[in-house]
Amino acid sequence: MCIRIIGTSNRRYAHIVNVIIAVIKEAAPNSPVGRSEVIRAVIVRTYKELKYDNGI
Repeated sequence: MCIRIIGTSNRRYAHIVNVIIAVIKEAAPNSPVGRSEVIRAVIVRTYKELKYDNGI
Protein backbone atom coordinates (compact mmCIF):
# COMPACT_ATOMS: atom_id res chain seq x y z
CA MET A 1 0.00 0.00 0.00
CA CYS A 2 1.38 3.39 -0.99
CA ILE A 3 1.74 5.96 1.79
CA ARG A 4 3.51 8.80 -0.01
CA ILE A 5 5.15 9.63 -3.35
CA ILE A 6 8.71 10.88 -2.85
CA GLY A 7 9.54 14.23 -4.50
CA THR A 8 6.00 15.59 -4.81
CA SER A 9 3.83 17.63 -2.54
CA ASN A 10 0.28 16.71 -3.47
CA ARG A 11 0.17 14.06 -6.24
CA ARG A 12 -2.49 11.42 -5.75
CA TYR A 13 -1.17 8.57 -7.93
CA ALA A 14 2.30 7.18 -8.64
CA HIS A 15 3.53 6.21 -12.09
CA ILE A 16 6.34 4.02 -13.41
CA VAL A 17 9.82 5.03 -12.11
CA ASN A 18 8.37 6.97 -9.14
CA VAL A 19 9.85 6.28 -5.72
CA ILE A 20 7.20 5.79 -3.03
CA ILE A 21 6.99 5.02 0.66
CA ALA A 22 4.98 1.83 1.06
CA VAL A 23 3.83 -0.72 3.63
CA ILE A 24 4.37 -4.44 3.03
CA LYS A 25 1.01 -6.23 3.10
CA GLU A 26 2.24 -9.82 2.51
CA ALA A 27 5.70 -11.37 2.82
CA ALA A 28 7.19 -14.81 2.29
CA PRO A 29 8.17 -16.63 5.50
CA ASN A 30 11.95 -16.47 4.94
CA SER A 31 12.16 -13.03 3.30
CA PRO A 32 14.42 -10.29 4.74
CA VAL A 33 11.43 -7.93 5.12
CA GLY A 34 8.35 -8.62 7.19
CA ARG A 35 4.69 -7.71 7.25
CA SER A 36 3.72 -4.12 8.08
CA GLU A 37 7.26 -2.81 7.54
CA VAL A 38 7.55 0.68 6.03
CA ILE A 39 9.95 0.72 3.07
CA ARG A 40 10.95 2.77 0.02
CA ALA A 41 9.95 1.19 -3.27
CA VAL A 42 10.14 1.92 -7.01
CA ILE A 43 7.14 1.45 -9.30
CA VAL A 44 8.25 -0.92 -12.08
CA ARG A 45 4.97 -2.37 -13.39
CA THR A 46 1.33 -1.25 -13.48
CA TYR A 47 -1.96 -2.67 -14.73
CA LYS A 48 -2.75 0.49 -16.70
CA GLU A 49 -0.85 1.06 -19.94
CA LEU A 50 1.43 4.08 -20.41
CA LYS A 51 0.33 7.24 -22.24
CA TYR A 52 3.01 9.23 -24.02
CA ASP A 53 2.73 12.90 -24.97
CA ASN A 54 3.74 12.19 -28.58
CA GLY A 55 0.73 9.94 -29.21
CA ILE A 56 2.43 6.54 -29.04
